[in-house]
Amino acid sequence: MKIRRKLLLGMAVSLVAAGLVAPTFSPAYAASLTEVTSFGDNPGRMRMHIYVPDNRPARPATVVAMHGCGGSGPGFYSGSEFASQADRYGFIVIYPSATQQAGFGNCFDVWSDAAKRRGGGSDPVSIMSMIRYAQQQHNADPDRVYATGSSSGGMMTNHMLALYPDVFKAGAAFMGVPFNCFANAADYPPGSSQCTGGNMNRTPQQWGDAVRQAYPGYSGPRPRVQLWHGTNDTLVPFSLLQEAVEQWTNVFGLSQTPTSTDTPQANWNRRRFADTSGTVQVEAYSIQGAGHSLPSGGMAAAAVQFFGLTNPNPTTPPPNPTTPPPNPTTPPPNPTTPPPNPTTPPPGPAACRVAVAVNAWNNGLTENITITNTGTSAINGWSLVFTLPGGQNITGGWNATYSPTSGQVTARNVSYNASIPANGSLTIGFQATHTGNAARPSSFTLNGASCTVA
Repeated sequence: MKIRRKLLLGMAVSLVAAGLVAPTFSPAYAASLTEVTSFGDNPGRMRMHIYVPDNRPARPATVVAMHGCGGSGPGFYSGSEFASQADRYGFIVIYPSATQQAGFGNCFDVWSDAAKRRGGGSDPVSIMSMIRYAQQQHNADPDRVYATGSSSGGMMTNHMLALYPDVFKAGAAFMGVPFNCFANAADYPPGSSQCTGGNMNRTPQQWGDAVRQAYPGYSGPRPRVQLWHGTNDTLVPFSLLQEAVEQWTNVFGLSQTPTSTDTPQANWNRRRFADTSGTVQVEAYSIQGAGHSLPSGGMAAAAVQFFGLTNPNPTTPPPNPTTPPPNPTTPPPNPTTPPPNPTTPPPGPAACRVAVAVNAWNNGLTENITITNTGTSAINGWSLVFTLPGGQNITGGWNATYSPTSGQVTARNVSYNASIPANGSLTIGFQATHTGNAARPSSFTLNGASCTVA
């Protein structure tokens, strides 16, 4: 994490020197992710982590950043770039952790009747409690609240924007689905869902009505929406990007025809939908060739710019940036690539047990791996080696870094789970494509020692 932030700081200094960006807050890296165990009404039984940068304005903005199924708040903190953006621009980041299982494990509730009603309960009410906590404890600005997330977190992003348009100013949903895409709990998880089965097609009016019915009678301003999807996504079909575009353009009363199109970076195709004043209310990114593995490669920075948080004067956020985020000459680290210079090499062999749960569909799967230290002393720093069956290829993961993405794979600890106490366990996991063989790996070695497979 320190290496990544130093790299980003170096790029920021270079960009400022080149006159490409305006300096705002000088990054300070003493801040750390903190868990809050009592934050108010919590019907979703969620966990809350918060990142509060040391250098921030008197009334900082708040970004709620949400993980995908099987993930966690600390995992999304470690695997995305929102904390480094917070250091740079002085906003608070809330990282909720979902606890609903729904087949995949730790998915945000976007299917229950309670979750679809404003103030109805479940995860949305818990998230609102976290936002109020940040406002009460850290003087966060109630007029600058934003939502973002990946996969299940992208779904919840659209969900929160629909339920609480008076709270959120904008949102950026990565690989999500439109609000109310899942009919009920029986239509979840995505692997066996009508919503994500590849044939979901409603009219813009139907999609828009779903949002309007979430808060009947609301006539105030709506949060601006940024949507991202990979064209090769096999878990949440790329076709759902268009359904989400239809939903939000209908909510804003905009044409389905974009007012502009461009390619801000290689393989990023962007459509923008502006109102009569020229303000972009909806924009959609199609990432050519990308699977279920967003955000990456500067996408978090693009989301933060869309929110208006890169503007040094927060009283007048720019709703319609005319230029895309600068393309860094050195790309940020790929979360699927292990850190090049670990400060402490993994220790020697350790006794271990591994339990594997695979959830497969069509040509995709998720795999959760629980590692148990059966030795008598703690493991500090670990790497787990296993071989994927032929035809399987990892597209994204959580709670570990994975390299390479096929064949013999090494999963290495991330910053927050390097230690496994004696008799302690932790769970990691990944999403993958397959060509017909969805079997689990047959053997695992932890720090060079073979593990028992449960």
